[in-house]
Order: sequence, then structure tokens, then C-alpha cells
Amino acid sequence: MTRIQTVFERLRGERRTALIPYIAAGDPEPSLTLPLMRALVDGGADIIELGVPFSDPMADGPTIQRAAERALKHGMSLRMVLQIVSEFREENERTPVVLMGYANPIEALGAESFVKMAAAAGVDGVLVVDYPPEECEDFAAQIKAAGMDPIFLLAPTSTDARIDSVAKIGRGYAYYVSLTGVTGAAHLNVADVVSRIPTLQEKLRMPVGVGFGIRDAASARAIGAVADAVVIGSRVIEEIENSSRQEVAEKVCSFLKGIRYALDETVVEAAR
Repeated sequence: MTRIQTVFERLRGERRTALIPYIAAGDPEPSLTLPLMRALVDGGADIIELGVPFSDPMADGPTIQRAAERALKHGMSLRMVLQIVSEFREENERTPVVLMGYANPIEALGAESFVKMAAAAGVDGVLVVDYPPEECEDFAAQIKAAGMDPIFLLAPTSTDARIDSVAKIGRGYAYYVSLTGVTGAAHLNVADVVSRIPTLQEKLRMPVGVGFGIRDAASARAIGAVADAVVIGSRVIEEIENSSRQEVAEKVCSFLKGIRYALDETVVEAAR
């Protein structure tokens, strides 16, 4: 059982929703990524999505694009991201780390080399935005063989064939994009998401995390009542943008604690 699977099994027993925050490695500067990862854990993160900065992040809105640009200006690379994960793993054996990014940096390094290096660094899952499941069965098989989980995106427009493909080769969890558009959008339709998640869970037979458009405790709580995980990225990046270097870790931790509290309130109310 992978570290990601272990987390979801534990949370299922506790009837709690996983909290999966996203940050871009190297933002606002490489020396702060490790402290920010610690702050995410202290704030209640169950899994960390660590973005691999790329110059053409097609699925990301302006907030995460800015984060990638800041990181790239500091020279952040895929190799540096893996080094950060390795350093994090020296002090934290429990919290899974999922790399989220695009195909280009992986292909520049070489898929086989990437898989070996990621596994050695302590990466737990890989989500490549522009690797559709129908076209990367070999890559997904390599990821699984190395003890990591290949994670795929689904959207409101996903066909039954796409859902079947994710069910076949995905593992760990599926990332459901709650709206059509880019990260950070504000037009989240909670009722639509709530109506779709049970069908996806039944078809996929794996946990479903929901992201894109979740910006506050209220939306996280509403989605967390039905989803297995809530993914929150752009709003975390905004905290980073609006904080001084001295306060950024504390501010991010404080923000995330509010989301964690809202998610856990659902469990408390269900027990009453």
C-alpha cells in the first residue's frame, strides 16, 4: 500500500476529508519552499501537491502562473524540486508529496530517469497535466512499479471513456476539476460538484479529490461533505504573495488551519 493509499484509508476510518494544498516549488524563492511545506503540514495538510514550475502552464490561472514565473526567475528546475522533496523526506516520513506539472520538464530529463529520481527522492504521486491516461499507460506502469501513484485529472466534460481510462491506470486518487477553465476561477458551482462526485466515486473505485475554485472555508466545507479530498491552490498562493518573507510560513499555516477546521466540523456535526 502506498503512502497516499494509507492516508486515505486512515481518513476513511476517521470519516474525515483529506486536505491537499498546492504550492509551487521555488515560490517565492527556493529557500522558502521547505519551510512552506512544513507550514502546510502544521496547518493540517494530509497530502502536499508540489508544483513543478513550467514556462507555459496551460491549465493554470494567473495566480499560479505568477508563482511559476517567480520560481523560474530563481532558476527552479525539476532536479531542484526533487532535491527539495528529498530534504523534506529526511524530516517527514508520513506526509505524501505529489508532484504536479507538465510533460516538458519530465521529457527533457527523460521519463525513465525521472521515475528513478522521483522514487529515490521520496515522491509519492505524479500528476502530469498534459499526459492523458489513454496516451501514457507505459509511463503510469513505470510510476506504479517504482511505488508511486499516477494521478489523473477529470472534469465536468469528461466522457465515460476517459473515466474508464482513469479507473484502469490511475491510482491513489483522481483529481476532479470542479469547473471548466483554469485554476483560481471563482465560479464554483457547488451543487453541480456535489451531484457528480458519488457517481465518480462509484465508477473509479478510488478516492476523488476536488480542486479549482475552492477559495474559503465555506466552499471547502461544502465540497468536503461529499468528496474524499479538497485541493486548494490559488488561494494558498495568494497568501504567499501577500505576506512578507518573514511571515509567509506563519500566514500560510494560519490560513490552512481555517480550512482544516471547516472540514473537520463536518465530522463533528455528523457525530451529533
